[in-house]
Amino acid sequence: MRYNNLDKFLSSVKAGKLCKGCVITFTDPTVTEISAEAGFDFCWIDGEHGVMDRQTAMLHIMALKGTDCAPFFRVPACDHTEIKKIIDFAPAGIIIPMVLTKADAEYAVSACRYPLTGTRGCGFRRGNAYGTIPMDEYYAASEKDPLVIIQIEHIEAFRNLDEILSVPGIDAILVGPYDLTISMGKAGQWDDPEVGQVIDTICEKTLKAGKILGAYAECQFERWRKRGVNFLAGANDTGALFNGYRQLLKQLDL
Repeated sequence: MRYNNLDKFLSSVKAGKLCKGCVITFTDPTVTEISAEAGFDFCWIDGEHGVMDRQTAMLHIMALKGTDCAPFFRVPACDHTEIKKIIDFAPAGIIIPMVLTKADAEYAVSACRYPLTGTRGCGFRRGNAYGTIPMDEYYAASEKDPLVIIQIEHIEAFRNLDEILSVPGIDAILVGPYDLTISMGKAGQWDDPEVGQVIDTICEKTLKAGKILGAYAECQFERWRKRGVNFLAGANDTGALFNGYRQLLKQLDL
């Protein structure tokens, strides 16, 4: 769609560029606008954790219009109604958390696409530019826009990964390493051999299946690059603010 910079994001992925992003949890859309001005390729606006409501979500997505930054929105759950609440605001991607099975993945894809492909409801808003995009053009674009981004963040999802990847209509896999390690009983143990092997395998299988590969990570950036990630969120807004203030305090400690 014309508002969401999806074409710019996909062009960067196709060119082999690592798309860099951040996670937005603050309610003020100024944070999202600042993130775009800082040079991020995408903003992951988080509706799963934190206090983001529907109206606030729309304002964050709108804040990226006119920038080069693509808005991705993570819905609270793999739920048709939660996806429906956001998708008409025309994000570049819908991130669906805690997808554990093939049935979950099929449900997520269906909720993101209109009939006859899926079960998405019609509630036109920003997606068709408030009626200025012809309906046939809009419907054709909606078959690929927004991206359907499935989050793999539990060991059960890892065990079902082959079946999940076989679902038509999945555009991207997003690795959630924190929840994944917690589900393995190894919270944040990035150097653990089993943790590394599980994440490596997710990445290898995702790329082999021809899907876009993304992740959230606050460390081991070079290892993630070697895994072949196409997009990487390296911080959230709270962490960036906290770390920035801590660094300033150190500089002021003369």
